[in-house]
Amino acid sequence: MAGAVVLPLAGAGPARVPAPPPAVPAAAGLDAVYAAHRDNAREAARMAGAYGDRKRAAVDRALGAGQLLYFDGRGDGQVTEVFGDLARAGRVAVLVPGSDTGLDTYGRFRAAALALHERLGGRAAVVAWLGYETPGTFSTAVATTGRAEEAAPRLRRLVDAVREATGRARVSLLCHSYGSVVCAEAAPGLDVADIALLGSPGTGAGTAAGLRTRARVWAARGGQDWVGNVPHLSVGLLGTTVGFGTDPVSPAFGARVFAAGDGGHGDYFAPGSVSLANLTRIVLGDTRAVTP
Repeated sequence: MAGAVVLPLAGAGPARVPAPPPAVPAAAGLDAVYAAHRDNAREAARMAGAYGDRKRAAVDRALGAGQLLYFDGRGDGQVTEVFGDLARAGRVAVLVPGSDTGLDTYGRFRAAALALHERLGGRAAVVAWLGYETPGTFSTAVATTGRAEEAAPRLRRLVDAVREATGRARVSLLCHSYGSVVCAEAAPGLDVADIALLGSPGTGAGTAAGLRTRARVWAARGGQDWVGNVPHLSVGLLGTTVGFGTDPVSPAFGARVFAAGDGGHGDYFAPGSVSLANLTRIVLGDTRAVTP
């Protein structure tokens, strides 16, 4: 595998729980990359345990058994985990999380990736990309594009690394909540087939065409998702823009809106759900079967 796989895919968070710096794999190729970051996660688990943070140590230890394209246990932590055989996959889904996602809450994000991979079976790989410092739900950062602008180049590098590892695989971005703002920032010219916006507060673009992408742009919102009650506005305030503008599921935005059932904000990947079934169809390219 070529060297793009070993490029840094994320930046470090602030130092709190002690952990080693991210590994620098000694060789290219997925096996070498996975091994280097697994070892790093195990060392992070040892350090977190010695520090007395048993919860973080348990998370790091579990990740030490995974297929990691990247791992940084410092601060809130960042990780890129692969489910399935990335090198041979014809279809790849990249999941981009929203607010309040870090190593301490990684279990719920990982569960979403696992649910999708189980539904896809061996036909595709799933990449869970926690590659940026997500904003807190109750923070000023969650209402602006600042974190997304910082994250977008990292997401672009991740997509490039996936392309380098897989060749001609069809890549889809599945972007949840604030993650849809990240995907929108990364979208122009990005070599992906589909971008799905799930429970999105908006993208910062007025229309799907404003994302400047050749990808099909999809959007969905569950019937019980509280994001539906968030005003979709964009207002200049003290030199910055607050809010993300047009509702992605509105006709004015122009996305392909698909059914997500009656689920809440965290239910888009729930096993057996309408939304998971439709996301599976999007990833596999079976777009005519997607239910509106």
